[in-house]
Amino acid sequence: MTEFSFLGELTTSAHWCTGNYSILNFHRQVSGSVVSVYNSDYSSVDVQGSIQFSLNYVHKLREFHIFVVQCQNLAAVDTKRNRSDPYVKSYLIPDPVNLGKRKTAVKKKTLNPTYNEILRYRVRMEYLTSQVLNLSAWHNDTFGRNSFLGEIELDLSSWDFNDTEWKLLPLKPRATNSLQPSDLRGQMRLAVRFLPQISHSKNTPGSGEVHIWVKDCKNLPLIRSPTIDPYVKCFVLPDTSKKSRQKTRVLKRTVNPVFNHTMVYDGFRAEDLREACVELTVWDRDRLANHLLGGLRLGMGTGKSYGVQVDWMDSTAEEVALWRRTMESPNEWVEGMLPLRMVTAAKNTWK
Repeated sequence: MTEFSFLGELTTSAHWCTGNYSILNFHRQVSGSVVSVYNSDYSSVDVQGSIQFSLNYVHKLREFHIFVVQCQNLAAVDTKRNRSDPYVKSYLIPDPVNLGKRKTAVKKKTLNPTYNEILRYRVRMEYLTSQVLNLSAWHNDTFGRNSFLGEIELDLSSWDFNDTEWKLLPLKPRATNSLQPSDLRGQMRLAVRFLPQISHSKNTPGSGEVHIWVKDCKNLPLIRSPTIDPYVKCFVLPDTSKKSRQKTRVLKRTVNPVFNHTMVYDGFRAEDLREACVELTVWDRDRLANHLLGGLRLGMGTGKSYGVQVDWMDSTAEEVALWRRTMESPNEWVEGMLPLRMVTAAKNTWK
């Protein structure tokens, strides 16, 4: 990837894979995230039973340890044989994409599985105490949908990390507001334009370019003390490859960074604008782990891309409006100040 001067802004450029590829190639590009979403069943069994665990923060390692001991009296997915194939999964909320999921081994043909496994997160304590821990039990179905067996959620801001004793808590059905992102993630000021038929791409002759000018962000969440080091990352979906990814530089110690960075994607045809989605996410660069602060998606928000149902075509009304103005105003910069929200990155879906 090269950097060059463009109207005084710092600019990077990349080729975007257009909609010429087949639906089969589309699925390969997007990764297994869509499959993961639709292969989870939240309502096939009545939740029952409990989970035994303990929590510990190891300061020397800067690691959060979840010791999953066992589950008791889980619901039976195979009702004829009165058994399930359960495992336990963990997320930290509201940023499940950032640190990802952890899960235990699958225990076959039992309603009372014993795990004695440690699920580890490398994370600072000040960040950890802004999270909610979600522990959920699942039945593993190799050839179908995994079935939800129950969950618990623990607010880590009030948790006593000196207490490392085992806890036994009842599993609960999935709550309506479970796993919801937090608000107040700041704003991004940006401008976008579409230049038709100027691309020099050999793969897509007669195509154009999309320019994304990330100007600045305001009031980013201060998730670790005393400050954060933000940067912006961009993908043009459905392409989640490294060729699609572009980033700004990291700005040190600020919640109001001025990036002034333009990203250029070539190989676009006018009809591709209705199928593609620009995903911009803001991250805090930390020595231990990069933390997702928030993001936005510029697209039509239809839920579909090239005829395929996808979870990332979820643009808000404000995001859709900016993208629509871009489509209707070729060759012109279209500017907006948009609120950042929690987004589930297409290549790391956590459901």
